[in-house]
Amino acid sequence: MSGGSVDQLLFTYGTLQFAEVQLDTFGHIVAGEGDTLPGYTTDYTEITDHRIVDVSGLSVHPMIRHTGNAVDKVLGKVLHVTFAEIEAADEYEVPLYHRERVTLGSGRSAWVYVG
Repeated sequence: MSGGSVDQLLFTYGTLQFAEVQLDTFGHIVAGEGDTLPGYTTDYTEITDHRIVDVSGLSVHPMIRHTGNAVDKVLGKVLHVTFAEIEAADEYEVPLYHRERVTLGSGRSAWVYVG
């Protein structure tokens, strides 16, 4: 997928880490490294969109929510993407999720999908 320089960070904690989802969403495997998101916890939700279930292979996906509690944290991976790839991820995510800017455990600012 084209669309500018790789200057966006996207924190992933679920299916956007899967190679098959990245290939379908971005057209390639995306470089990234581990990080954490403090003050959030992980819940799970059932996905009824058959296209997303087919791509991810899962009908239940993780969904994070803000707790504000410093002891809570979500483990994940930071992907280095273009803004066009962020928009492609927006298309992949079902309406239960929305994209927010957060500060990661490393201190970096990144986008993340929350419930």
